[in-house]
Amino acid sequence: MELFRSANIDWLGKKWYFLGFSLIFSVAGLISIFFWHGIPTGVDFKGGTAITVQFDSAPHEDNIRKALAAANIKDATVQRISDVGGGALGNKEIISLPMSTAQDTAHDEGRSAVENALTAGYHDSGFTVQQVDIVGPTAGKQLTHEAELATLYSLLGMLIYLWFRFELIYGVAAVVAVFHDTLITIGFFSLTNQEITLTVVAAILTLVGYSMNDTIVVFDRIRENLALNRRDKLADLVNRSINQTLSRTVIASGLTFLTVLCLFVFGGEVLRGFSFALVVGIIIGTYSSIAVAAPMLVAYQDWRAKKAPAGKRVALPAAKVVRR
Repeated sequence: MELFRSANIDWLGKKWYFLGFSLIFSVAGLISIFFWHGIPTGVDFKGGTAITVQFDSAPHEDNIRKALAAANIKDATVQRISDVGGGALGNKEIISLPMSTAQDTAHDEGRSAVENALTAGYHDSGFTVQQVDIVGPTAGKQLTHEAELATLYSLLGMLIYLWFRFELIYGVAAVVAVFHDTLITIGFFSLTNQEITLTVVAAILTLVGYSMNDTIVVFDRIRENLALNRRDKLADLVNRSINQTLSRTVIASGLTFLTVLCLFVFGGEVLRGFSFALVVGIIIGTYSSIAVAAPMLVAYQDWRAKKAPAGKRVALPAAKVVRR
């Protein structure tokens, strides 16, 4: 199925608009990370206690926060565990206490502090503490370190694969595009002050693979066109390759986006961070395959042409031939 059978869009002609778009969101995210919200991490990484509370009727989160504040429990995060049908599951709340909270030093103390605060200050309905999970500061640092390594190793592995599958410049362009996607996605979390948890890290690693796959599809078409039309101007060849894969990109990315959008809208608070990362990541990942990775090949070719001796024609390295 082809939605754009004869598309003829000059993507490379719009590269400066794309560069401006990427710079705006990248710089905004970096400013937020370094000077505003930082990287808002959840209990998984910064340590603390997550207490699951079952209420007799649908709770009012503002009243829960007021009750906790009145008991001098500061910086607590209240998240609803909701289901679409609004059943008993929707009456649960997860109250996350960061390690900095004075009462949050042990399992029993954290539980007692929340129970006492709700008993004294929350009168909308009865409640029962169902589960208490504690992440210590050492475990939080270890999880942070392992999440960083997982992201780094995934990028390194993809770079090596593309180096052997295509050429080094293709791998570098793809990894830069994926790093661009990750930076903007984390920047969105910082700008909106949403916590990054282990499930969000899983979503980021998912979008790394998704973005890389989309980029490889475009690169593979560039490789095929290079083999057939070596004398064509590279910018024209890259534009043609992007246009030829445009239908596949829109269909695949569009259907995936609709799926994760439904997850974001109807999935409830527990899946909110995971689905938000995928919503942002799929948009940015699809965009970067066209607007970041492919133009880098042309920029690299232009740089090589300027460095070459006068009169010598320099072509973009073709990908390695794969025998089937």
